[in-house]
Amino acid sequence: MDPNLPEVIRTVPLQYYVLFATVLFAIGVTGVLLRRNAIIIFMCVELMLNAVNILLTAFSAYRADPNGQIFVFFIMAVAAAEVAVGLGIIVMIYRNFQNTDVNLLSRLKW
Repeated sequence: MDPNLPEVIRTVPLQYYVLFATVLFAIGVTGVLLRRNAIIIFMCVELMLNAVNILLTAFSAYRADPNGQIFVFFIMAVAAAEVAVGLGIIVMIYRNFQNTDVNLLSRLKW
């Protein structure tokens, strides 16, 4: 790995990272609130997690503190577990209802 990587990251102003992560997070929130397809909602949640990871990495590089990058590693591990469980749930919903529309999940409340 290049030892000058934090300096390369610092060549881009921190405000650009914050703006980029804010736009990604806003797209994710909009997708979660407006979409009905469970797979799209799931992807939007992952998009929001990636926006947070970008911010943590940028702030960590600007402060020359590796703690933020270590925290990103743990977030990615939790996201991988979330993918496994979430896709399993989505597959079971599709097998039972032949659709991934979240409005059909109200049938599950007996």
